[in-house]
Order: sequence, then structure tokens, then C-alpha cells
Amino acid sequence: MKKINFLATDGVALNGIIYESKQNTKRILLAIHGLTSNCLKERDEIIARKVNDAEIDYCCFNNRGSELAQYIRKKIEGKDEQKLAGTSYEDVLESYEDIVGAILKLKELGYEDIYLQGHSLGCTKIVYTYHELKEEKDDILKNIKGVILLSLVDIPGTLKAYLGDKFEEYVILAENKEREGKQLELMPKEAFIHPVSVKTFLRYARDNKEIDFAKFGEDTELKKLNNIEVPLFMRWGNVKEMIIQPADELVNIVSNSITNPHKDIDYIDGSNHGYEGKEEELAEQIVAFIKR
Repeated sequence: MKKINFLATDGVALNGIIYESKQNTKRILLAIHGLTSNCLKERDEIIARKVNDAEIDYCCFNNRGSELAQYIRKKIEGKDEQKLAGTSYEDVLESYEDIVGAILKLKELGYEDIYLQGHSLGCTKIVYTYHELKEEKDDILKNIKGVILLSLVDIPGTLKAYLGDKFEEYVILAENKEREGKQLELMPKEAFIHPVSVKTFLRYARDNKEIDFAKFGEDTELKKLNNIEVPLFMRWGNVKEMIIQPADELVNIVSNSITNPHKDIDYIDGSNHGYEGKEEELAEQIVAFIKR
């Protein structure tokens, strides 16, 4: 293991860990964590060990959405600026800056083949970033050799289902606070599964056009997912998973909608949203996908 420090493309200072295989390799799996998380999870260690055995390095890093709340340091024209971030305050669209910054750092370190792996909100960040890179015809796309999405969540749809009749009530409350200039105030605790600011809540509930691409069961085209041209691996659990449909039904819906000829879409029986106790099985399936 070795620590890496790098800058997002907008100057935010980030850090992470690379788990190195015994072989000198130019292939690496880059992991993007989800809500309130970080790069120090047992799941990362287990997947890293499995991919290292397959002569692939593994990198996970703390993006600006890590933990509940934190101050991030942004370098602008040689000056340091502090900004409030973390799950409670992040703007998910800024993940583009983090992921591209990490890819550029890995390229600088000599890696050529990069597999992107996201968990939960990390999946949303990867799909959004991949789509933006394609729109820009960015040259780094040629380095992305596969996309791995673990427990992709339909965030707007799940939020509406979670809040039910109170959804519109909380949107109105957030908009009133926004008009008062109170975007960084926290929403009532019942409004989200974690403490969340007005700004972040509105990104998920109202200003979600760019991330509202996982309407499973409603959108048969799944355009942004079908925009992924490299091999695509998708998994969910079927116990306490953050999905509206049963896992087997969801897998059928997505499999029938995704046209990618190199897709591998399934669920892991007995696994929860975090794959606790099923990390080894998940890691073996990821390695098998990469080998194919």
C-alpha cells in the first residue's frame, strides 16, 4: 500500500491509497465510494487483494463527499481556500472534477488501463463523469477499459418513495430556505437518510436532470447507462438494498434495457447494500469480469 496525494481538476486537494500487486502492472481499478464513506473499508481491502492476485493494482480515494461533513482545501492561483463539503454539503456534479483528477494522477503514475468501480452514489458519479467525458470527446476515455457499478441507486425515485406524501412539502421548505440564502442549513432529519443541507437536498430532489438516469421500470432506454461503450458490470444485493423493486425483477428490467454486448448484470443473494459478509464473492465476480 502507498498513499497518494493529488488535486481534482478544480484544485481541491484529495488523497487515497494504492494497493500494489506483486507484478509491475499498468492496469488499475479505481474505486469511487458512496455517501458518508471513505477509502478505508474492509470491502476495499478484500477486492484489492483479489485484483492484486490477478496482477491488477487497486486505488481508492476520499472524494469531496467523504464522511458526513468536512472542510476541503481548494488551491486557486497559489492560495488555499476552505470549502464546506462531505455528504451533507456536496454537489454530486463536482464529482467529475474528483474522478478526472484521480484518472490523470494514475496516468501520471504510468497506468494505462483503468477500470472504474463505484458503490451506491459512487456509481452515479461514474456514470455522470463518463457521459461528460464522451460529450467532451476527452482523450482519457481511451484509458477506461471497463465500468463496475455496485448498487446503483435511483436517487430521485428512491427519495420520493422514502418521503412519500411529504416529498413536495420538503421541497417547498428547501426552496423557501434557498430564497432566504440559507442553502447550507440542514434539512429536518426526516428529510434524508443522513444529515443533509438544503443545497444538497435540492440537487437530489429538484435539480437532478444530470443524475436522474436510473429510472428502473420507468425508462426502458436508460440512455446514459447505454452510453457506456466499454464492458459493464452491475450488481445489487437483495437484503436491505436501496432499491424499489425486488432484486431479481430489477436485474431483469436492467438486463433487458441495456444493449451493451459486454454486460454482466446480476445480484448477489443474501447481500445487503454494503455487501457485508459477501465481499469475497463480489470480489471474485469482479475479477472474473475483468479477466473476460
